[in-house]
Amino acid sequence: MLALPAMAQQATPEVIRAAVLRVDRQELPPTSRLELATEDLGFAGARLAIEDNDTTGRFMGQKFTAQEVVATPDTAADELERLIEDDIGFVVLLADDGLTLSLADQAGDRVTVLNAAARGDNLRGRDCRFNTIHVAPSHAMLADALAQFLMWKNWTRWFLIEGSHQSDIDLANAYRRSAAKFGARIVEERLYEDTGGARRTDSGHVQVQKQMPVFTQRAAEHDVVVAADDADVFAAYLPYQVWDPRPITGSAGLVPRSWHPAMEAWGASQFQNRFEALANRPMRELDYQTWLALRMLGEAATRSGSSETGELRDYLLSEQFEVAGFKGQKLTLRDWDHQLRQPILLSTGLLMTSVSPQEQYLHQTSRLDTLGIDRPETECSFAEAK
Repeated sequence: MLALPAMAQQATPEVIRAAVLRVDRQELPPTSRLELATEDLGFAGARLAIEDNDTTGRFMGQKFTAQEVVATPDTAADELERLIEDDIGFVVLLADDGLTLSLADQAGDRVTVLNAAARGDNLRGRDCRFNTIHVAPSHAMLADALAQFLMWKNWTRWFLIEGSHQSDIDLANAYRRSAAKFGARIVEERLYEDTGGARRTDSGHVQVQKQMPVFTQRAAEHDVVVAADDADVFAAYLPYQVWDPRPITGSAGLVPRSWHPAMEAWGASQFQNRFEALANRPMRELDYQTWLALRMLGEAATRSGSSETGELRDYLLSEQFEVAGFKGQKLTLRDWDHQLRQPILLSTGLLMTSVSPQEQYLHQTSRLDTLGIDRPETECSFAEAK
């Protein structure tokens, strides 16, 4: 049972201040209008997390706040500097890989960055930073989660199609690594070039119906198509359009995710209901990852009984830290790269199909460490990255 700290007796609670910095880029709209961004994307998850933190915090003499800041790539550095000058100790960052690294370097030891969006393996490897905690799962974790399921199905021959953007290439490399790790064989690889053409046009479905079968014909014999399309250019068009009748996985079809609005197990139904009542829409991955980042901060405050930024950071990085995430087990941090361990959901458009790690994959420390870069493989060196 938690000891009630002296601050709980105070009339004025100790305020634990954080911020959510979302960096929006001007991009083409998503392939499907169902994926259009909402104004409260990420922020809605933060609001639910603050409610959850305050539920416990009021008994501990603690109160939580989270500023919501929207920036562009050009204004992000100034916004981060303003937050630091405002004595914000924790910033939940929703940005791409490059900006995440740049802003982490700018923050230095002045603030702890909670990466709730960027999935690049380099951020957990050669470009790791001591001041950054990765709440979003990495490309390697997502790829390993899918690979375990495909191996369980005995779908060992993969036809890999990758996009031409850097994030697509990074994701494809993660799938190559997963294939080697779990014993799958990539029988053929093809590159889908993004030519920048129109997406949702009147004739778009006609063009796709003609192009995708031609693009995928005469592939080597395969069990499954694995799409590496992090930029959301082509993968959504693959189901039912490929030359050979094969399952589509990766960035479309069966997709590895940190969260899915159909998730109901382990108490998630009530969690989903509370979010939907607050936001009037289903929860997306960025909402979940932002919620989880701020819940990590709330859990550290509750368990440590402290509101001091340094003590909270130290507790987050300690062996004692764990947080519940409606995924059936406690989530913990890897000390070698500050990546949050977590199960990965495998889902289709409407339903959950499975959850990885699959039960046949064991590990000497944690089965969750079968997903992503394990300690012996890491390229992260905090001694050099601080």
